[in-house]
Amino acid sequence: MVSRILIVDDEPSIRKVLTAHLQRLGHEIQTAEDGGAAIGFLEQDTFHLVVSDLKMPVVDGMALLRWVTDNQPGLPVILITAHGTVDSAVEAIKRGAFDYITKPFDRDELQGVINKALTVEQRNTRRFHPEPGGRFKIVGNTPAMCELYQLVEKVAPSPTTVLITGESGTGKELVARALHAHSDRKDEPFIQINCGAIPENLFEAELFGYERGAFTGAVSSKPGRFELADGGTLFLDEVGELPRDMQVKILRALQERHIDRVGGLKPLEVNVRVIAATNVDLHQAVKEGSFREDLYYRLNVIPLHLPALRARTDDIPLLVEHFLTKFNDRLGKSVQRVAPEALAALLVYPWPGNIRELENLMERSILLADGETLHLNDLPGLRGGGLAQPPEEELDALGLKEYVRVHTAKLERARIQLALKREDHNVTRAARRLGISRKSLQTKMKEYGLRNS
Repeated sequence: MVSRILIVDDEPSIRKVLTAHLQRLGHEIQTAEDGGAAIGFLEQDTFHLVVSDLKMPVVDGMALLRWVTDNQPGLPVILITAHGTVDSAVEAIKRGAFDYITKPFDRDELQGVINKALTVEQRNTRRFHPEPGGRFKIVGNTPAMCELYQLVEKVAPSPTTVLITGESGTGKELVARALHAHSDRKDEPFIQINCGAIPENLFEAELFGYERGAFTGAVSSKPGRFELADGGTLFLDEVGELPRDMQVKILRALQERHIDRVGGLKPLEVNVRVIAATNVDLHQAVKEGSFREDLYYRLNVIPLHLPALRARTDDIPLLVEHFLTKFNDRLGKSVQRVAPEALAALLVYPWPGNIRELENLMERSILLADGETLHLNDLPGLRGGGLAQPPEEELDALGLKEYVRVHTAKLERARIQLALKREDHNVTRAARRLGISRKSLQTKMKEYGLRNS
């Protein structure tokens, strides 16, 4: 498995040298210019090791170490220090750092320390970073999602065919892109085709390409999606919509690793990893005769299932925070929070359109919002669907009050973390961004255990 290492140093030259050296050793590298930026990366993705300078402006290596110790225990941190600050590095080891190296560092020594750290990391049980977040640009921390992340991590490096299942709007394309981005093919093309959006008479030409003169209008040769994806990944979205006659041709391409252009005289070899996705039950389609059994088993080598949003409502506060940030930035708005009664409605709504429906609702609501808080009346899609705020007795009967309280707290904690990160952990500026007093923010930070983050 490729190890992902986060390099943190305020000197571009050091980042460049370390990156070049570690990439030659086969590691995947992400760089950050200070501890604050590093925390941002750690919140959004998973790394196997952090290599950080000790002395940096704003958020230094010691502060970063404290954050890792508190939020991602088990993640090794190696500190880089000058000879004059070795005592500080030794103190850092007492506080949980894995080891330190001194500048100018010896490459063999560096490689040896990193290898030991990665060996220790592999023995640790740490897998996924805590909330807020997710992995692979996918938001969610429920057990079902964490299991999915683990499968993606295991499957991504292989060339094996994957079938992603799940209702429409659950994020199947994100999973497909994650599989590609964390594979050995990540620098090669990711080609996507929606099998439900192509007229049946154009399928073959679209997938396999055609030669000049193959049919009326073919004034020049054109490669198909298989050729365009050569060396990379071909994502067959809504594969259940494939016409029956095309299914056998795709099966042949997968088995023989070559394709025939329409009007072509010789087969063309292709090296393509196929990832397919569907929102229909292909096993049932096989029983009904609309989908070939042999193609189904060829695609279903590694099945990955995405749960519906109503099956992972614990992720709704994280998704709401994610969309607040996304659409505030995109639309130039400053909506800061969702009122408890609105969050309660979001938590009990069944979401037939899944995450896509939630995203559309948040974009519309943020665009039309007049203040900094979204109330239930600001969510017309929910009220229009006949869902109003649950009455007090129903809240008590369902235990939903406590449920909402807990998740509102999660949302608030995530919002405070984001504000601190954006303001380089300056409490005064973060409080101003949040629209509260500095004292109130300090109280909240103490309540949520964010004093050292």
